[in-house]
Amino acid sequence: MNHASYVLTSLESKSFAAKSRLAASWRRSYEHHGIDPTNSAPTNRISQKELVLRRQNLEQLISLAEPQLDELFGLICNAGCSVILTDQNGLILDQRTSSADKDSFEEWGLCPGAIWSESTEGTNGIGTCLAEQRPVIIERNQHFLAKNIGMTCIGVPIHGANAEIVGVLDVSSARLDHAPTTSSLIAATVKNAACHIETQNFRAHFSKERIVLAAQNSADPSALVAINSDDCIIGATHTARKLFGWAVNEELKPVAATDIFNDNQCATGLRRGERTAIVKAITRTNGNLSQAALNLGIARATLYRRINRLGIHLPK
Repeated sequence: MNHASYVLTSLESKSFAAKSRLAASWRRSYEHHGIDPTNSAPTNRISQKELVLRRQNLEQLISLAEPQLDELFGLICNAGCSVILTDQNGLILDQRTSSADKDSFEEWGLCPGAIWSESTEGTNGIGTCLAEQRPVIIERNQHFLAKNIGMTCIGVPIHGANAEIVGVLDVSSARLDHAPTTSSLIAATVKNAACHIETQNFRAHFSKERIVLAAQNSADPSALVAINSDDCIIGATHTARKLFGWAVNEELKPVAATDIFNDNQCATGLRRGERTAIVKAITRTNGNLSQAALNLGIARATLYRRINRLGIHLPK
Protein backbone atom coordinates (compact mmCIF):
# COMPACT_ATOMS: atom_id res chain seq x y z
CA MET A 1 0.00 0.00 0.00
CA ASN A 2 1.42 3.40 -0.95
CA HIS A 3 1.52 6.31 1.49
CA ALA A 4 -1.49 8.19 0.12
CA SER A 5 -3.65 5.06 0.31
CA TYR A 6 -2.43 4.41 3.84
CA VAL A 7 -3.37 7.96 4.89
CA LEU A 8 -6.87 7.69 3.43
CA THR A 9 -7.43 4.24 4.91
CA SER A 10 -6.24 5.44 8.32
CA LEU A 11 -8.61 8.39 8.25
CA GLU A 12 -11.53 6.01 7.75
CA SER A 13 -10.55 4.10 10.88
CA LYS A 14 -12.35 5.32 13.99
CA SER A 15 -9.67 3.91 16.27
CA PHE A 16 -6.90 5.75 14.41
CA ALA A 17 -8.75 9.05 14.47
CA ALA A 18 -9.00 8.97 18.25
CA LYS A 19 -5.61 7.68 19.28
CA SER A 20 -3.07 10.36 18.45
CA ARG A 21 -2.28 13.97 17.68
CA LEU A 22 -0.93 12.78 14.35
CA ALA A 23 -4.40 11.53 13.46
CA ALA A 24 -5.86 14.93 14.37
CA SER A 25 -3.35 16.68 12.11
CA TRP A 26 -4.04 14.31 9.22
CA ARG A 27 -7.77 14.92 9.65
CA ARG A 28 -7.27 18.69 9.67
CA SER A 29 -5.18 18.39 6.52
CA TYR A 30 -7.81 16.31 4.72
CA GLU A 31 -11.13 17.61 6.01
CA HIS A 32 -10.44 21.19 7.06
CA HIS A 33 -7.81 22.19 4.50
CA GLY A 34 -9.02 19.93 1.71
CA ILE A 35 -5.57 18.59 0.82
CA ASP A 36 -5.15 15.49 -1.32
CA PRO A 37 -2.30 13.29 0.02
CA THR A 38 -1.31 12.51 -3.59
CA ASN A 39 -0.79 16.18 -4.43
CA SER A 40 2.73 16.59 -5.79
CA ALA A 41 2.60 20.28 -6.70
CA PRO A 42 5.69 22.34 -5.72
CA THR A 43 5.65 24.11 -2.36
CA ASN A 44 4.09 27.57 -2.50
CA ARG A 45 6.63 30.37 -2.65
CA ILE A 46 6.49 34.14 -2.54
CA SER A 47 8.55 36.44 -4.73
CA GLN A 48 12.03 37.57 -3.75
CA LYS A 49 10.74 41.14 -3.47
CA GLU A 50 8.00 40.13 -1.05
CA LEU A 51 10.46 38.01 0.95
CA VAL A 52 12.71 41.04 1.41
CA LEU A 53 9.74 43.02 2.76
CA ARG A 54 8.73 40.21 5.13
CA ARG A 55 12.29 39.98 6.41
CA GLN A 56 12.45 43.73 6.98
CA ASN A 57 9.29 43.57 9.09
CA LEU A 58 10.92 40.94 11.31
CA GLU A 59 14.42 42.37 11.26
CA GLN A 60 14.92 42.23 15.04
CA LEU A 61 13.78 38.61 15.33
CA ILE A 62 16.05 37.54 12.46
CA SER A 63 19.00 39.46 13.88
CA LEU A 64 18.58 37.85 17.31
CA ALA A 65 18.10 34.40 15.79
CA GLU A 66 21.13 34.46 13.47
CA PRO A 67 23.74 33.51 16.13
CA GLN A 68 21.55 30.60 17.23
CA LEU A 69 21.06 29.43 13.65
CA ASP A 70 24.82 29.48 13.15
CA GLU A 71 25.55 27.67 16.40
CA LEU A 72 22.85 25.06 15.85
CA PHE A 73 24.01 24.41 12.30
CA GLY A 74 27.58 24.04 13.52
CA LEU A 75 26.44 21.22 15.78
CA ILE A 76 24.44 19.25 13.21
CA CYS A 77 25.84 20.22 9.81
CA ASN A 78 27.63 16.86 9.46
CA ALA A 79 24.29 15.07 9.86
CA GLY A 80 22.97 16.50 6.61
CA CYS A 81 20.42 18.72 8.34
CA SER A 82 19.11 22.14 7.49
CA VAL A 83 18.36 24.77 10.15
CA ILE A 84 15.35 26.92 9.33
CA LEU A 85 13.70 30.04 10.78
CA THR A 86 10.12 30.85 9.78
CA ASP A 87 7.58 33.52 10.61
CA GLN A 88 4.23 32.87 12.32
CA ASN A 89 2.71 31.75 9.01
CA GLY A 90 5.31 29.12 8.18
CA LEU A 91 7.17 31.29 5.67
CA ILE A 92 10.88 30.42 5.63
CA LEU A 93 12.82 33.61 6.43
CA ASP A 94 16.33 32.29 6.92
CA GLN A 95 18.17 29.00 6.59
CA ARG A 96 21.49 27.28 7.17
CA THR A 97 22.34 24.43 4.80
CA SER A 98 25.63 22.96 3.63
CA SER A 99 26.57 23.61 0.01
CA ALA A 100 26.48 19.86 -0.64
CA ASP A 101 22.84 19.59 0.53
CA LYS A 102 21.50 22.94 -0.70
CA ASP A 103 20.16 21.66 -4.04
CA SER A 104 18.43 18.72 -2.35
CA PHE A 105 16.59 20.94 0.12
CA GLU A 106 15.72 23.31 -2.70
CA GLU A 107 14.06 20.41 -4.52
CA TRP A 108 12.15 19.52 -1.37
CA GLY A 109 10.87 23.10 -1.21
CA LEU A 110 12.79 23.87 1.96
CA CYS A 111 14.27 27.24 1.07
CA PRO A 112 13.74 30.94 1.87
CA GLY A 113 10.43 32.19 0.52
CA ALA A 114 8.68 28.81 0.75
CA ILE A 115 5.50 28.50 2.82
CA TRP A 116 5.19 25.44 5.05
CA SER A 117 1.88 26.03 6.78
CA GLU A 118 -0.28 23.03 7.59
CA SER A 119 -3.02 24.48 5.37
CA THR A 120 -0.79 24.22 2.30
CA GLU A 121 1.55 21.28 3.00
CA GLY A 122 -0.52 19.22 5.40
CA THR A 123 1.13 17.64 8.43
CA ASN A 124 4.76 18.80 8.66
CA GLY A 125 7.24 19.94 11.30
CA ILE A 126 6.72 23.65 10.72
CA GLY A 127 3.01 23.88 9.95
CA THR A 128 1.87 21.41 12.59
CA CYS A 129 4.09 23.10 15.16
CA LEU A 130 2.23 26.35 14.43
CA ALA A 131 -1.20 24.72 14.29
CA GLU A 132 -0.77 22.95 17.63
CA GLN A 133 1.46 25.63 19.20
CA ARG A 134 3.90 23.09 20.59
CA PRO A 135 7.19 21.40 19.67
CA VAL A 136 6.68 18.54 17.22
CA ILE A 137 8.74 15.84 15.53
CA ILE A 138 7.29 14.64 12.23
CA GLU A 139 9.13 11.56 11.00
CA ARG A 140 9.17 10.63 7.34
CA ASN A 141 5.92 8.72 6.83
CA GLN A 142 4.09 10.84 9.40
CA HIS A 143 3.87 13.64 6.83
CA PHE A 144 0.47 13.95 5.19
CA LEU A 145 1.63 14.48 1.62
CA ALA A 146 3.31 11.53 -0.07
CA LYS A 147 5.85 13.88 -1.66
CA ASN A 148 7.21 14.83 1.79
CA ILE A 149 7.75 11.40 3.35
CA GLY A 150 11.48 11.43 2.62
CA MET A 151 12.01 14.07 5.31
CA THR A 152 12.13 14.25 9.08
CA CYS A 153 11.26 17.66 10.54
CA ILE A 154 11.66 18.98 14.08
CA GLY A 155 9.81 22.21 14.81
CA VAL A 156 9.80 24.34 17.97
CA PRO A 157 7.69 27.52 18.34
CA ILE A 158 9.32 30.85 19.14
CA HIS A 159 7.25 33.17 21.31
CA GLY A 160 7.31 36.95 21.18
CA ALA A 161 7.38 39.53 23.96
CA ASN A 162 3.63 39.12 24.56
CA ALA A 163 3.90 35.31 24.49
CA GLU A 164 2.41 35.14 21.01
CA ILE A 165 4.01 32.78 18.48
CA VAL A 166 6.21 34.78 16.12
CA GLY A 167 7.92 31.94 14.29
CA VAL A 168 9.33 28.44 14.28
CA LEU A 169 12.87 27.13 14.64
CA ASP A 170 13.08 23.96 12.57
CA VAL A 171 15.68 21.32 11.80
CA SER A 172 14.95 19.12 8.80
CA SER A 173 16.75 16.10 7.41
CA ALA A 174 16.21 14.14 4.21
CA ARG A 175 18.66 11.35 5.03
CA LEU A 176 17.31 7.84 5.18
CA ASP A 177 19.58 6.97 8.11
CA HIS A 178 18.01 9.67 10.31
CA ALA A 179 16.70 7.58 13.23
CA PRO A 180 13.99 8.56 15.78
CA THR A 181 16.62 8.55 18.56
CA THR A 182 18.60 11.11 16.57
CA SER A 183 15.49 13.27 16.27
CA SER A 184 14.96 13.23 20.04
CA LEU A 185 18.53 14.34 20.69
CA ILE A 186 18.32 17.12 18.10
CA ALA A 187 14.93 18.24 19.43
CA ALA A 188 16.40 19.04 22.84
CA THR A 189 19.06 21.22 21.21
CA VAL A 190 16.47 22.99 19.04
CA LYS A 191 14.35 23.74 22.13
CA ASN A 192 17.32 25.29 23.90
CA ALA A 193 18.11 27.46 20.87
CA ALA A 194 14.48 28.59 20.55
CA CYS A 195 14.43 29.39 24.27
CA HIS A 196 17.53 31.55 23.87
CA ILE A 197 15.97 33.45 20.96
CA GLU A 198 12.82 34.04 23.01
CA THR A 199 14.67 35.40 26.04
CA GLN A 200 16.89 37.64 23.91
CA ASN A 201 13.84 38.98 22.11
CA PHE A 202 12.07 39.58 25.43
CA ARG A 203 15.07 41.42 26.89
CA ALA A 204 15.35 43.57 23.76
CA HIS A 205 11.66 44.46 23.88
CA PHE A 206 11.84 45.42 27.56
CA SER A 207 15.36 46.85 27.42
CA LYS A 208 14.48 49.73 29.76
CA GLU A 209 12.95 47.52 32.45
CA ARG A 210 14.41 45.23 35.09
CA ILE A 211 14.32 41.58 34.00
CA VAL A 212 14.12 38.88 36.69
CA LEU A 213 13.37 35.17 36.89
CA ALA A 214 9.71 34.50 37.57
CA ALA A 215 10.70 31.96 40.22
CA GLN A 216 14.03 31.61 41.96
CA ASN A 217 13.65 27.83 42.06
CA SER A 218 12.76 27.57 38.37
CA ALA A 219 15.19 25.58 36.25
CA ASP A 220 13.81 27.21 33.10
CA PRO A 221 15.78 30.38 32.21
CA SER A 222 12.97 31.50 29.89
CA ALA A 223 10.56 32.14 32.79
CA LEU A 224 11.19 35.90 32.92
CA VAL A 225 9.20 38.98 33.90
CA ALA A 226 9.85 42.66 33.19
CA ILE A 227 9.43 45.07 36.12
CA ASN A 228 9.19 48.82 35.63
CA SER A 229 10.38 51.63 37.87
CA ASP A 230 7.14 51.52 39.85
CA ASP A 231 7.78 47.88 40.80
CA CYS A 232 4.99 46.68 38.51
CA ILE A 233 5.30 43.63 36.28
CA ILE A 234 4.48 44.84 32.77
CA GLY A 235 5.75 41.91 30.73
CA ALA A 236 6.20 38.17 31.02
CA THR A 237 7.52 35.47 28.73
CA HIS A 238 5.36 32.59 27.54
CA THR A 239 6.86 30.30 30.19
CA ALA A 240 6.25 32.83 32.97
CA ARG A 241 2.66 33.40 31.85
CA LYS A 242 2.02 29.66 31.97
CA LEU A 243 3.52 29.62 35.47
CA PHE A 244 1.13 32.29 36.73
CA GLY A 245 -1.86 31.47 34.51
CA TRP A 246 -1.73 34.78 32.62
CA ALA A 247 -3.17 35.24 29.13
CA VAL A 248 -1.00 35.13 26.01
CA ASN A 249 -1.16 37.10 22.75
CA GLU A 250 -1.83 40.39 24.53
CA GLU A 251 -0.04 43.05 26.51
CA LEU A 252 0.12 42.19 30.18
CA LYS A 253 -2.02 44.26 32.52
CA PRO A 254 0.42 45.73 35.10
CA VAL A 255 0.69 43.65 38.24
CA ALA A 256 2.36 44.76 41.49
CA ALA A 257 5.51 42.70 41.83
CA THR A 258 5.00 42.36 45.58
CA ASP A 259 1.60 40.75 44.93
CA ILE A 260 3.26 38.02 42.88
CA PHE A 261 6.60 37.52 44.55
CA ASN A 262 5.34 36.90 48.06
CA ASP A 263 7.77 34.08 48.66
CA ASN A 264 10.57 35.29 50.94
CA GLN A 265 13.32 34.02 48.68
CA CYS A 266 11.82 35.67 45.60
CA ALA A 267 11.13 38.89 47.46
CA THR A 268 14.72 38.95 48.64
CA GLY A 269 15.87 38.52 45.06
CA LEU A 270 13.73 41.43 43.92
CA ARG A 271 14.96 43.68 46.72
CA ARG A 272 18.54 42.73 45.92
CA GLY A 273 18.02 43.59 42.26
CA GLU A 274 16.36 46.92 43.11
CA ARG A 275 19.05 47.78 45.64
CA THR A 276 21.79 47.03 43.13
CA ALA A 277 20.16 49.23 40.47
CA ILE A 278 19.80 52.17 42.88
CA VAL A 279 23.32 51.90 44.28
CA LYS A 280 24.74 51.80 40.74
CA ALA A 281 22.73 54.87 39.73
CA ILE A 282 23.89 56.83 42.78
CA THR A 283 27.50 55.76 42.28
CA ARG A 284 27.50 56.73 38.62
CA THR A 285 26.31 60.26 39.48
CA ASN A 286 28.78 60.66 42.37
CA GLY A 287 25.95 60.94 44.88
CA ASN A 288 23.79 63.35 42.88
CA LEU A 289 20.35 61.99 43.85
CA SER A 290 18.42 64.23 41.46
CA GLN A 291 20.44 62.98 38.52
CA ALA A 292 20.27 59.40 39.78
CA ALA A 293 16.47 59.61 40.00
CA LEU A 294 16.37 61.04 36.49
CA ASN A 295 18.53 58.22 35.16
CA LEU A 296 16.31 55.65 36.88
CA GLY A 297 13.18 57.27 35.45
CA ILE A 298 11.59 57.95 38.84
CA ALA A 299 10.83 61.03 40.96
CA ARG A 300 13.42 62.22 43.48
CA ALA A 301 10.92 61.68 46.32
CA THR A 302 10.34 58.10 45.13
CA LEU A 303 14.09 57.50 45.13
CA TYR A 304 14.35 58.75 48.73
CA ARG A 305 11.56 56.43 49.86
CA ARG A 306 13.26 53.42 48.27
CA ILE A 307 16.63 54.36 49.73
CA ASN A 308 15.07 54.42 53.20
CA ARG A 309 13.10 51.22 52.64
CA LEU A 310 16.13 49.32 51.39
CA GLY A 311 18.45 50.73 54.06
CA ILE A 312 20.95 52.15 51.55
CA HIS A 313 23.68 54.23 53.09
CA LEU A 314 24.35 57.38 51.08
CA PRO A 315 27.95 58.45 50.43
CA LYS A 316 29.12 61.34 52.59
